[in-house]
Amino acid sequence: MTVPDSAPMAPSPAPLMQLATGFWASKTLAAAHELDLFTRLSGTDGTTTDGLAAELGLHPRPAEMLLTGCAALGLLEKNGDAYVNSPHAEEFLVRGKPYYFGGFVTMLDQRLYPGWGKLTEAIRTNRPTTWDPERQTSIFADVDPELLSVFWEAMHSLSSYTAHSLGATIDLSDHRRLLDVGGGSGAYDIELCRLYPDLTASVYELADVAGFAAGKIKEAGLSERIQTITGDFFTDPVYPAGHDLILLSMIMHDWNEEHDHEILQKCWAALPSGGELIISELLVDDDKAGPPAAALMSLNMLIETEGRNYTSAEYTAWLRDLGFTDVRTVRFDAPGANGAVIGRKP
Repeated sequence: MTVPDSAPMAPSPAPLMQLATGFWASKTLAAAHELDLFTRLSGTDGTTTDGLAAELGLHPRPAEMLLTGCAALGLLEKNGDAYVNSPHAEEFLVRGKPYYFGGFVTMLDQRLYPGWGKLTEAIRTNRPTTWDPERQTSIFADVDPELLSVFWEAMHSLSSYTAHSLGATIDLSDHRRLLDVGGGSGAYDIELCRLYPDLTASVYELADVAGFAAGKIKEAGLSERIQTITGDFFTDPVYPAGHDLILLSMIMHDWNEEHDHEILQKCWAALPSGGELIISELLVDDDKAGPPAAALMSLNMLIETEGRNYTSAEYTAWLRDLGFTDVRTVRFDAPGANGAVIGRKP
């Protein structure tokens, strides 16, 4: 018997299957986190299907399926008959851990997932889908206070590890006073001050956010080195002076080019000669063909803001147009940014 000749096989649709079902994985993670699975398992010998079913009042069928799904995704590991946290889950998904990432998981699930369900609408209309600019004055207007709290916790968890990566990659030892424009919870300032004992910092934020940042700074035991300054980086005519380093961390992607130029001009004016500006972002490749994390975050800006993720080349041109010199891009690997564009004021 001979095997008949056949035409070459077409490429496998498996990669498309993986893309199309990507939300299966994210929703599995979100459900497990919502049920506090990883925090429950931390410091224990693990759980079995029957154990989890009994603890959460579940039918054994979904309990088994959830545990199996989390193990398949690398969130759990088997230890005999029991399921235990994987190292990643233990480090980032257990409440109270220094780099707890669960707040960001919750925000993605509760706020952004519904907005992404209307992505085609956002593409067609060039308008956000998570809020209505015609009815609301800002992205956070009319937002449930509990969800808003989740948002800021999410930003803190996303920023903490990213800030550590930034500080470990770029030498900031020559700087003494940092101004974090739109510094949110102060996560960058906390991490950078921990890495650089001679550094002090100012978180420049809206009043409500500055209050949240002050709480995080106090928790970190850094109130003597990190202050909060209340202000609005759009309506204030000038930024606070007296700093030799200004940081824009995950700020620029929120705004269109006109607003970004306005922010950069005020940063230039606030810096002394020899001062430096750092833009920390998920940078899109200069050829605008990737990488995935930056490109997809850019689409996330479509459903949330007026901005997008920009390229290193774009930031470099903007800084040079203002007069910054020694403009360079430094790359690193972190969830909130993959690099920083740095310029010095002569």
